[in-house]
Amino acid sequence: MSNTIDLQREIVAAHIRGENEHDWQAVYNTFVQDERAFYDVVPLGTRFAGIDGVRGFYQAIAAAVPDLHIDVKSEFDVPGCSIREVVITGTHRGEFFGVPALGNPVRVEMAAFYTFDLSSGKLVSERIYYDQAGLFQQMQKQQNAAVA
Repeated sequence: MSNTIDLQREIVAAHIRGENEHDWQAVYNTFVQDERAFYDVVPLGTRFAGIDGVRGFYQAIAAAVPDLHIDVKSEFDVPGCSIREVVITGTHRGEFFGVPALGNPVRVEMAAFYTFDLSSGKLVSERIYYDQAGLFQQMQKQQNAAVA
């Protein structure tokens, strides 16, 4: 069991490192490369199916928050599933699920659940949980005009 957990931790660490370095190919490579792969944005009830869907999700995030940074706060692992509690920060520079960019800084606490294909040691899925209303509020906040 320890070897399984160690492998999962290595894969998740490589995955998050790729996200922080904006090395999207490295992120994609942590997933199984077929139709089993998926990315769930649970607060939006949206699934990005297959490895092409996973790529599409990351392309949308990279455009919406190009300076995305993930800070891991805690880690939990059982065979077949790893959970990370993280804080994501960045600047909203591109449209995100219909919300136009205003250049606002964003900060969101998130729980990410990673499931694995234990035979290959690759991710099958990432499922994220966070306060969508709070994130949209940050994105839509009007900046105060400077007083002359």
